[in-house]
Amino acid sequence: MKLPDYAKYPQKGTHALDSSLDIVPVAGPLHGSVRLPGSKSLTNRALICAALAAGRSTLSGALDSEDTQVMAKALQKLGIAIDADWTGAKLDVAGCGGRFPAQHAELNLEGSGTSLRFLTALVATGRGVFTLDGNDRMRQRPIGELIEALRTCHTDAESQSGFPPVVIRADRLAGATLSLRGDVSSQYLSALLLAAPAATGAMEFNVHGPLVSTPYIEMTLAVMQAFGVEVKWLDPTRFQVSPQSYVNRTFAIEPDASAASYFWAAAAVTGGCVRVEGLNTQSLQGDVAFCDCLKSMGCDVKEEAAGITVTGRKLSGIDVDMRAISDTVQTLAAVALFAEGPTTIRGVAHIRHKESDRIGDLARELRKLGAVVEEKMDGLRIEPGPLQPAAVETYNDHRMAMSLAVAGLRLPGIRIIDPGCTAKTYPGFFPDLEKLAATAR
Repeated sequence: MKLPDYAKYPQKGTHALDSSLDIVPVAGPLHGSVRLPGSKSLTNRALICAALAAGRSTLSGALDSEDTQVMAKALQKLGIAIDADWTGAKLDVAGCGGRFPAQHAELNLEGSGTSLRFLTALVATGRGVFTLDGNDRMRQRPIGELIEALRTCHTDAESQSGFPPVVIRADRLAGATLSLRGDVSSQYLSALLLAAPAATGAMEFNVHGPLVSTPYIEMTLAVMQAFGVEVKWLDPTRFQVSPQSYVNRTFAIEPDASAASYFWAAAAVTGGCVRVEGLNTQSLQGDVAFCDCLKSMGCDVKEEAAGITVTGRKLSGIDVDMRAISDTVQTLAAVALFAEGPTTIRGVAHIRHKESDRIGDLARELRKLGAVVEEKMDGLRIEPGPLQPAAVETYNDHRMAMSLAVAGLRLPGIRIIDPGCTAKTYPGFFPDLEKLAATAR
């Protein structure tokens, strides 16, 4: 592929119409292995736990991206000392022992949804006045249920009709029994779980309806446990957390499983064989289950302790509920373009409120490429058609850019508009993809 000068890429997710990237198809199957940067989800969860812990923690394998830097800078504004060696993927965090020093802060979380949700709950555990805001898209992403939950905990919390900006007038988070909808965002529950140990009393969370992205809740609980906090998971929809202290520690962050999906998908669409190192089914990240989707479509999947290898075969469409692995919906949609028969993706209504409308916007771009797409409220039905070249819009959504780039490995003429949006979670994506594609040049 033709790699432009990365210095010209838009910064902090801003859009530039003259920034684009032509994806050059490969001549044959991809073969190789990749070691990916650390998980954004794990990095940001570990940062919260380390910040609340007593003593110094070291996070190794930390992801260097816009989202993680936004989180680290916000914690520094709250008085947490962080010695960041981004090049070395290492963060040293001096925890506050559950009482961060700042009593006033204005936090711009850009487009980082995890940062805004997690920090909204975190600042409620302190004392003072805190304002949290983000970019234009973030102001369209709902946060109302989290605000209502904090009010139940006797926190003075305001938002703009359920959307950022948010103002928190905090006087220590009080213990409470909270009811939360399970079908909006797992980040609300994760945010409250992470903050709960620093509350003044015990907290109980009751989830109503199906819980989306359950693996992300399991990840939250695993990171909390690694930092010495125990959560009682009483049944699939009920959690209890007593006041307790996070313990400082050294924590190794796994490679990003959501990012791995693009390389496994690259094997699928080119009929190649790609191994992602450092991930297996014992990983904390649920998105490794994306491989199960590829297996159902006809790929061979081989798991070893040190990595997972996907080998592409003849692809068939599938019908799949992706509620638990919704960050990989766009990746599967790219693979579906090259399958025989339709692919139906269900159970993901909540992804309309991500960095883009990941149902409506995705359907629009897939149609540009020649697919027949039926848009449903909670998903998509993708019927491969005669495919055609197109310049595809990314909507400042890193996952749109990376997923559609995978399709360009097989389909000539795909141009990615605003490729710099991948800096949100994976600044080195295109160079890494090109290194792998070079095996088939």
